[in-house]
Amino acid sequence: MPEYQMERNGMRKVISMAVLTGALALPAFAEGETHYVAVHVNQNDPHTINMALNNVQNVSNYYESIGDDVIVELVAYGPGVHMFRTDTSPVAERISAMALEVEGLRFAACANTIRAMTAKAGKDIVLMPEAEVVPSGVIRLIELQEQGYAYVRP
Repeated sequence: MPEYQMERNGMRKVISMAVLTGALALPAFAEGETHYVAVHVNQNDPHTINMALNNVQNVSNYYESIGDDVIVELVAYGPGVHMFRTDTSPVAERISAMALEVEGLRFAACANTIRAMTAKAGKDIVLMPEAEVVPSGVIRLIELQEQGYAYVRP
């Protein structure tokens, strides 16, 4: 048998074995990945607050459109906590609707800020039921970033 035929037959055997063992399998693209995003709000400005909510909606819509999941936590501290207050929120209805519509969305309000607002107002500050109180907004953002969350600040 000529040398080139032996080489060719040997190569066929190598390719056949590689296919059988999966060595030549094409890389599988990850479907249904989960993305993690932390959104930071520390201003009591309706434009900034709405931009943050727009960011959340756009991120959610995009990942849903490509078959991925997204977990988003919007963290507010300082003046940003007004977005969750029942008496001062410029976006209360929008937050309530988004909480029902956007899967994987959480709202976090800073306990330090709430204590300061309560002391200044001389009365309890009432938050929307969608907001979860965390010990510190800044610490929560640090924790989320340490867990691999992407950070967004509108």
